[in-house]
Amino acid sequence: MLTPRSNIKRSSLRDQALAAIREGLISGQLEPGGIYSAPGLAAELGVSATPVRDAMLTLVHQGLIEAVRNRGFRVVTLSAADRLDIVQLRVLLEIPAMEELTGSPQVKDHYAEFSAVAADIVTAARHGDLIGYLDADRHFHLGLLDLLGNRRLVTVVGDLRGQTSLYGLRKLCARGGLTASAEEHLPILDALMGGDSHVTTQLMHKHLEHLTSD
Repeated sequence: MLTPRSNIKRSSLRDQALAAIREGLISGQLEPGGIYSAPGLAAELGVSATPVRDAMLTLVHQGLIEAVRNRGFRVVTLSAADRLDIVQLRVLLEIPAMEELTGSPQVKDHYAEFSAVAADIVTAARHGDLIGYLDADRHFHLGLLDLLGNRRLVTVVGDLRGQTSLYGLRKLCARGGLTASAEEHLPILDALMGGDSHVTTQLMHKHLEHLTSD
């Protein structure tokens, strides 16, 4: 059952419906393999079906759900092969980008900002705040990529992250590894700051391996 959004303003119905559905996906209220209709979710949220349908189409684009004709939308279940494919793509895109950022003035200029975000990730992990963890984690990784000024790269990696983030969080929580994963962010940032591309690459490989571990 999704949390009703009684205070949703008309101008932001789609965005807040998207946030509510995303929370349902992260918390597991909307289960992998489950099929949900826009009118049904809209009734739970107390809003009309149109903004909910628009929000769900956004999630289709991000690869988190898929349209099922005449039934609604199914929450995507990733196979081990799917996860491996996505992680391989992320390795091909993110690690060279991190190498390019290593020792760059942009990282030095934004070190305090990303250091604070890394601390937020750890705090969220220790409190079991999955939504806070996911938001801060996304800010950290996509924010660093954004320093390169390549918006297409940020968009593509953001979509790939969206497809694996829910699975990765659940698996990390089940293994009790969420805090350990959270604590990897500051060393990555310090390697970038220190200009050590070899260490940066090693740390990023280790960080991405969480997504393929069972």
